[in-house]
Amino acid sequence: MQRSFALLILMGFIFGGCAFDVAHVTYHPTVFTAQPQSGKSIALKEEVKITQTPCGYHRTLKQGSNWDLIGSIPEGNVYKPRDQVLTVECSNIYEAYLVVMNQSMVGFYLPVEKGFVELSKEINLPIE
Repeated sequence: MQRSFALLILMGFIFGGCAFDVAHVTYHPTVFTAQPQSGKSIALKEEVKITQTPCGYHRTLKQGSNWDLIGSIPEGNVYKPRDQVLTVECSNIYEAYLVVMNQSMVGFYLPVEKGFVELSKEINLPIE
């Protein structure tokens, strides 16, 4: 009896300590075309709140933040932050860049995964 109880407690510790990936970022692979040293950048005139991220984590793009054009994907131009860290979070944290088409943010580019995360609704960016 004692042995069964001890085994049950041990199993509780083992399975209780396992991490489960319960929320995934849905992205699709995309083809990135680099534009090294394009010299093009954008700056935001005002703060932009992003409330429609994949797993519900909200993000704020800071007023005055600068974003450098580093390339493009079929979904739009890819801008890397110069003075702000941008991530997409679910069970994991992913480095993210802005994907912009016609002065609207259409999603995130995940450089490590080489993937695109689409927003459900475009966000107009107040660009200087």
